Amino acid sequence: MNERIIAIGDIHGCYAEFAELLERVGIERADKLILLGDLVNRGPDSLKVIDLAKRHQAVSLLGNHELRLLNYRKTKDPAFLKETDAETFSRLRPEDWAYLEQMPLTHEVADLQTVFVHGGFIPNEPWARQPAQVVTRIQVIDREGKPRKRADCADCPAWADLWSGPPFVVYGHTPRPEIYKLKWSVGIDTACVMGGYLTAYILPEKRFIQVKARRRYYD
Repeated sequence: MNERIIAIGDIHGCYAEFAELLERVGIERADKLILLGDLVNRGPDSLKVIDLAKRHQAVSLLGNHELRLLNYRKTKDPAFLKETDAETFSRLRPEDWAYLEQMPLTHEVADLQTVFVHGGFIPNEPWARQPAQVVTRIQVIDREGKPRKRADCADCPAWADLWSGPPFVVYGHTPRPEIYKLKWSVGIDTACVMGGYLTAYILPEKRFIQVKARRRYYD
């Protein structure tokens, strides 16, 4: 396998950091760029992030922020709108909506026994059959084995703590101050939009490259 795979965690409109990270990685035409969802919202430049992703022919996975925007567009139900969604919604161009609509839930690289996803998976269930509502949002598992948000179940274990693989899972969604590396998974949402880092994970060499956020864009 000659090509590099470059996975990048939640960008959230942080275009300057995204561009800098690609430069530091030294991305080339032969590389495969995989963005782990939540390209948009919260940060300053969602549209420029989408444009740069398209320029590099990235595989951009569906995140919960893209899913909310798509659901609101479909239903006009304000229950779907949160935080900075409305601002992004008003700016998205027709070509941006087309881009969001084609985002896959997962990306598998069978040669590396690795799957890329935004949020994660319920352990002990076939990963490929799990729905968007689960794989874009899951953070922890409650006592009944149900997926929950970390904020709703502070004492519940992270899904990744219970995931025994294969496959190895590369995911974002759950912001942490540091990379969360376990035997069968790695979480690379290092909270760039909150003033942390934007992280790239490069395969097959299993190397991390990070760029510090220029400032805190979102509390």
